[in-house]
This record gives sequence, C-alpha cells and structure tokens, in this order.
Amino acid sequence: MPIMPIKLLLVDDHAVVRSGLRMLLEAQSDFYIVGEAETGAAAIKLLQTLRPDVVLMDVQMPDMNGIEATKTIKSRYPQINILALTMHEDDEYFFAMLKAGASGYVPKRAAPDELVAAIRTVSRGDVFLYPSLATRLVQNYLGEIAAGTQPEINDILTPREQEVLVLIAEGLANTEIAEKLVISIKTVDRHRENIMGKLNLHSRIDLVKYALRMGLIALDEG
Repeated sequence: MPIMPIKLLLVDDHAVVRSGLRMLLEAQSDFYIVGEAETGAAAIKLLQTLRPDVVLMDVQMPDMNGIEATKTIKSRYPQINILALTMHEDDEYFFAMLKAGASGYVPKRAAPDELVAAIRTVSRGDVFLYPSLATRLVQNYLGEIAAGTQPEINDILTPREQEVLVLIAEGLANTEIAEKLVISIKTVDRHRENIMGKLNLHSRIDLVKYALRMGLIALDEG
C-alpha cells in the first residue's frame, strides 16, 4: 500500500521565501504542497478545500498575523498541525505561537534537514522545538515554578498515568506506548484522556510542557 504524502500549505507574505520553500520541500518524496498563501486570512480561506496536514506559518504578515491565524485554524480545524517558520526568535513571538496552538517553532536560519525533520515530526501529531528555543521554554517554566507552588504529581496522576505521560511527551505513538507497556491501545487512550482531564490540558504540546515543567523528561540539547 503506497504511503500517503504529507500535504503542506505554505504561508508567508514573501513570494521569494515561498518559492524557496517549494523548491526545497518538493524534493522530498513524502511531501506534497497543496497551496500557498501570503496572509493568515488567505490561508484560512484555503483550508476548507485544501485540508493540509501541516501548515508552515510565518509569524509577521499583513492582514492577519501568524498568531491570530493559528488560533483560528486550531479552533476550526484542530486536526491540522501548524509549524511556525519565522525569522523572529523573540520570546514574545515564540510563546505566543505555542499558546495559539502551534506544534513547533523553527527559525528560518535552521538547516534544510532540520526543517524537513520538523515537518515530519509535527505531521505525526508530535512536537518539534528547535534546541535553542526549547531551552527558553524550559527556563520559562522553571521560572514559573520558582515563583509559585506546584502540586506534587503523585497527588494527581497514578504511577501508570505518569508512565504514559512520559512516553507521550517523548513522542511515542499510542501503538508504541501500548507495546512498550504491554497494554491495549484502548487502555492507552483511556489513560491519555484521564491525564488530560486531571491536568486540564488540551493537546500533546501541553503534555510536553507539563512533563518538562515537572522534570519528567529532559531536553536533549546535543
């Protein structure tokens, strides 16, 4: 059975940037570019018919910026994954895009193979954080911990739920978690629902943030 290509929508207000991305990404046999847009508003109009798997979203654009576009897209099409690809590496934009629902944030200075890896990662519903930016995420949450009190995780989640949380945050799919823990996929789904309900989290990236904040997973900066 042939592997379905990852459908991409390129959103950037610079035609030269979109052209360069198209040339790079079309060289990948598992990528298929379904369309382009120069503003967030234009991207939203295209989604109903194009239904991409991943949207490569610039942050600063006229008409509607990437932050607002991401919020709208995730509210209407939660199954679509968004990867921020931008020249801005300021904390303000970084955290705003993650809060809006982006599954990753890659600076335009990143190497081509890093961008390709990021697209494949978010297409699976996983999270991709560029190392230098991921470090900021950890520092931010460590600061929040220092500023307030955090409930003990043992008071919230069962040992099995903690195991499932760690494996989800490490990027394992439900089938892989089921195999690793020798439980059914339905049981994994139930644990995941319980975890998100108990912690009031709504997405995989929320789970990753929580796991980082509680020190359940470490960040590989190598």
